[in-house]
Amino acid sequence: MPTLGDVQRLYEFLRRHPTGVDTFWAVLLVGFGSLWVVEAEMGRGSRFAAVPIVLALGTTVALRRRGPEKMLALAILCGVAQLAADVKPNLADFAMLVIVYTVAVASSRRASRFALGVAISAAPLATLRWPQSHQGWWDDLVSAVFVSIPFVLAWVLGDSIRTRRAYYAQLEERAARLEREREAQSKVAVAAERARIARELHDVVAHNVSVMVVQADGAAYVMDASPEQARQALETISGTGRQALAEMRRLLGVLRTGEPGEENDYVPQPDVEQIDELVEQVRGAGLPVDFKVVGSPRQLPSGVELTAYRIVQEALTNTRKHGGPDVGASVRLTYFDDGLGLLVEDDGRGAQREMYQDGGADGSGHGLIGMRERVGMVGGTLDAGPRPGGGFRISALLPLKPVR
Repeated sequence: MPTLGDVQRLYEFLRRHPTGVDTFWAVLLVGFGSLWVVEAEMGRGSRFAAVPIVLALGTTVALRRRGPEKMLALAILCGVAQLAADVKPNLADFAMLVIVYTVAVASSRRASRFALGVAISAAPLATLRWPQSHQGWWDDLVSAVFVSIPFVLAWVLGDSIRTRRAYYAQLEERAARLEREREAQSKVAVAAERARIARELHDVVAHNVSVMVVQADGAAYVMDASPEQARQALETISGTGRQALAEMRRLLGVLRTGEPGEENDYVPQPDVEQIDELVEQVRGAGLPVDFKVVGSPRQLPSGVELTAYRIVQEALTNTRKHGGPDVGASVRLTYFDDGLGLLVEDDGRGAQREMYQDGGADGSGHGLIGMRERVGMVGGTLDAGPRPGGGFRISALLPLKPVR
């Protein structure tokens, strides 16, 4: 007994060879049509014309999938030849039913409607050519209607299958499009995360390394004359380095989250309260900073607090890098009812125009660009440029309401 696997393999074989299946049915159709030609009562001329007509109708069935519209034209020619040669309807005419269904499934809408029109007109033409009743036209009309019904049903079945296939194709195309959109969104999210990490690393490295370089230069200068000051400078370098490593470990840990055996307890994000520690660190590096808080401090959204901290950090780093000797700075935090204001100024020689023009490029690809992006992410505004009377000013307003 054949098993279910054998049936499945046979089904798959038949699906891979549709023309072979159609040819098999065409051979059967030609065989039955040939038997009718031999046994039917007809004139010699009609019998002679019936042979190529039966073969042509078999061809329409065998090649219906490869060229449905061409096979429809061949079937129409066969029908016209039958009318002209007085070859009465027979089993081979079943090919016309098959080709109407095939055109409705696989061809254009225009060809499908044309096939329907031909199918509806075939039965009345056959009734007029070979009347079935001699009692009146009413019986012939009823007979023509009943003969047309199978053609109409074949067309309706083919058209419904065509519609269902088009619907499934649309669903597949939509699913593929959504998959491409998800991939694109994932790539955008990855790029945004990389940009965020790059900004964070820039702020961490630029600030802490700059402090360490200043302290190292100071330690080398006073090492012989004042070992105690050199020791304090080295302690500052050590603490700053540990802080930088901790923040970098937190940032790089984002890229490794989820790996087996990795711990996820990283250093918290900097906030507004740590600005005081940042200012003390900068003062210890030799940059005088006047720090004031205006208004009543309160809990802020984490994004706003991190943005405020990074702006102050980047501004003070730029002051050390570009302010020149004997430069001083001031930092003002102002708590408004609906926002947080930041003002960082210095009285140095200012910065190059490239730092605050053309988006704030500073040679490393970040700097003020990172500031503007951070402020834009929380819906705030940033103004950076030379200060009247000399020096540089960075002013930012960060709203407390989240941006939609």
